[in-house]
Amino acid sequence: MIKNTLKLAVSGLMLAALANVHASAAPDDDHPAAKRAVDFPPSADLTYSISARQRGFNLNGDATLTWRVGGGKYSIGAESRVALVGKLTENHSQGTVDSYGLAPSEFTEKRFRKAQESASFERDSKTITFSDGKHTYPIKGGEQDRVSISWQLAAVARAAKDKFKPGSEWQFFVVGPRDADPWTFRVVGREKVQVGAAIGTVDAVHVLRETPPGSKDQTLDLWLAPSQEWYPVKLRFTDNDRDYIEQVLEKVVRK
Repeated sequence: MIKNTLKLAVSGLMLAALANVHASAAPDDDHPAAKRAVDFPPSADLTYSISARQRGFNLNGDATLTWRVGGGKYSIGAESRVALVGKLTENHSQGTVDSYGLAPSEFTEKRFRKAQESASFERDSKTITFSDGKHTYPIKGGEQDRVSISWQLAAVARAAKDKFKPGSEWQFFVVGPRDADPWTFRVVGREKVQVGAAIGTVDAVHVLRETPPGSKDQTLDLWLAPSQEWYPVKLRFTDNDRDYIEQVLEKVVRK
């Protein structure tokens, strides 16, 4: 039973991969391509604690993330672990930096007891393809994957502090391991967030991923801390049945 419960938790235990968010093929006119100013947070290694409720079980673990940007390139690596099982998820995003911000070239996702899946951003042909071969999407500019999106959002927030205010909405086209769809983030407001003892309480901007009315998609709450270079200091994934996975920043080592 414990192993089965842990399998259920796997889909949410990701720092930015958002593995359990349903994505459906989006019409071409729902594919936003917007150029915005960006200011990337400094490269860093980040450690998070994980707490979750899945089907009546409480789970705890940790997640690590490496964020590197510089020289016109970027890379992101994220892993999550839970006691008794070990590594549950491993995700990577890498690519270049262009006039839109992060420009992924490859996104990979590996979940507990499942084969790795990937999405490729083929810049020459301006096409996004997937390892399962079922969908393709055009590259119009500004597309993100489920790992890069949190960092693109942080970079936009750093560059648009005056515009990144309660009620404002920010749209992106987000690619998963099998398909993609448009996401809308809404700024909720500023809140105090208790993070790891080495950091303490921080003032953070609460951002919510809006889902369409009647949608069964998983929601994402994200807290970005201006005093911590706008790093994501807290993330919360919530399912329709109110099961959740929450990640809280414990330590940051800048590189």
